[in-house]
Amino acid sequence: MRVTSHFLATMVQIGKIQLPDFPLLLAPMEDVSDPPFRAVCKDNGADLMYTEFISSEGLIRNAIKSRQKLDIYDEERPIGIQIFGGDEEAMALSAQIVAAVEPDLVDINFGCPVKKVVCKGAGAGVLKDVPLMVRLTSAVVKSTTLPVTVKTRLGWDDQSKNIEEVAERLQDVGIQALSIHGRTRAQMYKGEADWELIAKVKENPRIKIPIFGNGDIDSPEKALAYKNKYGVDGIMIGRAAIGYPWIFREIKHYLATGEKLPPPTLTDRIEVCKKHLHRSVAWKNPVVGVNEMRRHYANYLKGLPNIKEYRNKLVTLTEVGAIDDVLDEIARVYEGYEFERMPIQLINYHEKCSV
Repeated sequence: MRVTSHFLATMVQIGKIQLPDFPLLLAPMEDVSDPPFRAVCKDNGADLMYTEFISSEGLIRNAIKSRQKLDIYDEERPIGIQIFGGDEEAMALSAQIVAAVEPDLVDINFGCPVKKVVCKGAGAGVLKDVPLMVRLTSAVVKSTTLPVTVKTRLGWDDQSKNIEEVAERLQDVGIQALSIHGRTRAQMYKGEADWELIAKVKENPRIKIPIFGNGDIDSPEKALAYKNKYGVDGIMIGRAAIGYPWIFREIKHYLATGEKLPPPTLTDRIEVCKKHLHRSVAWKNPVVGVNEMRRHYANYLKGLPNIKEYRNKLVTLTEVGAIDDVLDEIARVYEGYEFERMPIQLINYHEKCSV
C-alpha cells in the first residue's frame, strides 16, 4: 500500500478551499456538467464540482454559449470554472472574466482529446508542447487571485508520458491542485486507465499540492482499492455519474463503513430524474432543456425490464408535463420493483468531453 503524509491528512486544502479527507470530485464534462446535472450530484455527495469547459476565445468574443456556462449557484459551492485555449493573452483575459462571477477556483483544461479542440492547439493538444503549457498556466495564475488548478492526461501518447515533469513544472508556476486522467490523448477513452503514473506523481517528494486521480472509477470497491493502492488525495468521477449521481454517496458510505448501500429505489430514480429535467428546463429553456435531457433517461431507468417503450416515449415527447406523466406511469407500473446491484456502465463519451 502506498501511503504519504498528504494521504494521512484530515483535510484537503486548495487555496482557502477546505475539502474533507479524500474528497470526491465531479469531473467537468462538455454538454453534461451543467447546473441541472451538478445539482443532483451535489445532492448525492459530490464535494467539489466544475463547470463544462469554456473556450477562452468564446468568452472574449462574448459568445452566448460560453457566457451561459459561467452560471454558478451558491448551493453548488465549492465550484470551479474550467477554461481552455492555446493563447496566453486570451487565457489570462478569460480568467479575469471568470473571476467576475466569483467561483471558488479556476481550472485549466489540458486534456480534452476531441479533434476540434486539439487542432486549435488547446486541450490535450498542449501536451505536445510542455513549455507552452507552462506559459499558459503561468499567464492564468498571474491574472487572478483565485486558486488555479489543472486537469490533464498522462501525455500525448505512449512515447511521451510526461506527467511527472508536467506536475513539477505546473506546481512551480503556482497551480494549487492537479487532476490526472490516467490515459494519453491517443487512448481517448479506450483501454484501462493507468494509475501507476498518477501514483508516481503523488509519491514525488517535490509535489506538495493535492493530486486527484481520474479514470475508470465505477464502484465503491474500486474507489477504496485505488485510494489504498495509489495514495491519491481524492478521486474525480466523470462518466460513472451520468444518470447515476448516487455513485458519490455510495462511495462515501463504503469508505466510512465498509458496507455497500442498497441501490437507489425506483422512487429515488424518478424523483432525481424529474429534478434534473425541471432544472434543465428552467436553466436553459423548454425546448433545449427537454432535448438535452434525452441522453439521461436510459441511465436513470437502467435495470427496469421491458422499459424500451417508455424510454422511446421519453425521448420523443416535447412537453414537460407529458414527460412527467410518463415518469409517473413508470413509477406506478414498476411499483415495488427491486433493483439488482448492477455494474455502472462507463458510456463511450468521446464525441464531446472535457477530459
